[in-house]
Amino acid sequence: MVTEQNLITSENQVETPALGLWQQIKEDWIAHGRDWTKPGFRAVAVQRFGAWRMKVEPKLLRAPLSILYRSLYRKIRNTYGIDLPYTVKLGRRVVIEHQSAIIIHGYCTIGDDCIIRQGVTLGNRYLDKPLESPQLGDRVNVGAGAKILGKVNLGDDVNIGANAVVLSDVPAGKTAVGIPAKILAFTNNHENA
Repeated sequence: MVTEQNLITSENQVETPALGLWQQIKEDWIAHGRDWTKPGFRAVAVQRFGAWRMKVEPKLLRAPLSILYRSLYRKIRNTYGIDLPYTVKLGRRVVIEHQSAIIIHGYCTIGDDCIIRQGVTLGNRYLDKPLESPQLGDRVNVGAGAKILGKVNLGDDVNIGANAVVLSDVPAGKTAVGIPAKILAFTNNHENA
């Protein structure tokens, strides 16, 4: 039976049942090329487990799951260099393409079908505003070494170039590159030919 708590409202206001833990992990496994050995898949699976265990009641039953989560989280962070806390609002089918030096702020929101590569930081910009974090839309493609800092909103279908430092919002469908990141203005060269 679908309850009110198990419904998710998407952008087009159609309510769909929320996926269970194993359904989410299966989707992530397929998105990672059906390879359970990939560090990115393992990090996402541990994050999903960490978020799921917070729904377990009573807290006495949650305690052993929390101990297991903390040990798995530290193993992923220390072995693969992927810091993905359970407090991140992670969309469906998020792919972490490669391992090493990936830091994601605990209050980030990452939309569906996003790709994150090695060396990416999604973090806060100012010490006096520790809870401000990036918000990524759906299908955001973050290049290797990119830094997205502060309360930045990236629209759907945004591309962030490798090693870009994003400090301001990027509208949907745009590409941002450089330090600090600037939005590229494409021209259609086919019309001039």
